[in-house]
Amino acid sequence: MSNPVLDVPPGPPPASWQEGEVRARRSASRRRWRRLALLAAGWVAMLAVWQLASDLLSPTVLPSPATVGDEMWEIVESGDFFEDFLASVGKTFAGFGVAAVVGAPVGYLMGRYTYWRGFFHDGVTVAGTIPALVYAVMSLIIFGLSDMGPILAVALVSAPYVAINVAEGIRGVDRSLVTMSKAFGRSQRQIRREVFVPTIVPFVFAAVRMSFAVAWKVEALTEVFGGSSGVGFQIRTQYQLFSIRGVLAWMLLFIAFMLIIERLVLRRLENRMLAWRPTERVGR
Repeated sequence: MSNPVLDVPPGPPPASWQEGEVRARRSASRRRWRRLALLAAGWVAMLAVWQLASDLLSPTVLPSPATVGDEMWEIVESGDFFEDFLASVGKTFAGFGVAAVVGAPVGYLMGRYTYWRGFFHDGVTVAGTIPALVYAVMSLIIFGLSDMGPILAVALVSAPYVAINVAEGIRGVDRSLVTMSKAFGRSQRQIRREVFVPTIVPFVFAAVRMSFAVAWKVEALTEVFGGSSGVGFQIRTQYQLFSIRGVLAWMLLFIAFMLIIERLVLRRLENRMLAWRPTERVGR
């Protein structure tokens, strides 16, 4: 017997469905343009406040946006920026690699076994509360004027974030899935790969997003104090030359490119890795 509710007539969808899809696309387009307009308005307001402050204080105290922009263009055009920028990015990601190698296993043990959580919990919590400045100074004391100082500082700052988020992801695993997997004869290796890993991936990306925002700042700070290359080293050089324009130019270039990496690289990678999640949109 035919069910009129379940039977769908063949052929193209009804006009009402097409109209609803068109309205949804238009609504999404309007929201996207609204966000872009608000973003542009925020930048315009920030530059206007900067220009007003420059006029009130003095261009020698606070250079205008146009002056700093010219200096930024000269730095990029000379080719110096890319060499120092790549040095800073390399040290940042090397520190991330060390943090992942150390923090992920610690987080897994903390989330998987109660006694390991008791063993690591206080140490990870204390490591996460230590100011980044302390890590920067300590790294320079240990390694002096070398590239290892910034790498160690980034690793020390990032590892607690990775460990804590991985532990939370492990504890968030649905235990009924683990029980069902064991009932169907899955090995421990298969359970880790097919149950635990997909569950903790969102938590790992959350840790990366949070720690990256802190890591590149402490990396630049370590270079300012005692680096021999990188953007922080150039900022310190401009400071020694009493060039406020140079300090602001290098700082803003570094911030701009790090934001590009975070939004265009990390966010796209996160969207690709978490595309299997049907109930939420990643990177909104």
